[in-house]
Amino acid sequence: MTVAAEVSLDTPYPLTDEQKTRFREDGYIKLKGVLTPELLEAYAPEITRLTMEAAAEMAGVPMEERSTYSKAFLQVGNLWERSDVARTFSFSKRLARIATELLGTRGVRMWHDQALYKEPAGGFTPWHADQQYWPMATSLSVTAWIPLQATPIEMGPLCFGKGSHLKNIGRDIEISDESEQMIRDAVKQSGILEVQEPYEAGEVSFHYGWTLHRAGPNTTDQPRKVHTVIYMDMDMALAEPRNANQQNDWDTWTPSSKVGEVMADPRNPVLYGPGA
Repeated sequence: MTVAAEVSLDTPYPLTDEQKTRFREDGYIKLKGVLTPELLEAYAPEITRLTMEAAAEMAGVPMEERSTYSKAFLQVGNLWERSDVARTFSFSKRLARIATELLGTRGVRMWHDQALYKEPAGGFTPWHADQQYWPMATSLSVTAWIPLQATPIEMGPLCFGKGSHLKNIGRDIEISDESEQMIRDAVKQSGILEVQEPYEAGEVSFHYGWTLHRAGPNTTDQPRKVHTVIYMDMDMALAEPRNANQQNDWDTWTPSSKVGEVMADPRNPVLYGPGA
């Protein structure tokens, strides 16, 4: 990577008070020009290589033989541990500072990063809330959703339930056909506005862990390449797991942490704030 590309990953992105307020009210925000097309071109090949290498077995399974979840995307976590290039991208202070300012915390830690590649003819992603999987003591978590290319509606960009993080909907159901039906019905009954928009190259969205979201299928002949970084308050404590998914995520993403204590496992470095 060039020095210029690395510097641009750490250059502050100016957020307005209005944008911070909108994020906290809506549960998400999509920001233009967070990354440059040149930066995406520099890092996307390595993210793609790591993703396809790790997901090669699943990629070889015909769509008709997969579950709804497996049709939705190829999923590979903690790319930052697999490559220095991926680490540089995921450890971007530019992104981590945005996450910190949106959450209103003194800093953020890595929960984990992951690639979500929706293949050509890939299916829809069911309605869900991410934090159903995470044993966190508070709601101060946020995901940066980073398309590595312009993402039209036909590729299946995220669809958010506006303000849904303030509703107690779908918090005890994992992503599945059942979550799609139950949350879809609840969203309609609650009058929650569904917002789905295309992403320009370099646009990045941020959403709370409890914000309901889904994505449509990829009807193009190109993969929808997306990298994500999940941040949590740097003072986030581990909560007693409420379900098997949260126990699995404890074991996977923060294995040395103890219930009631800050999740300061080596897998959860501070990315912005004191100690970063």
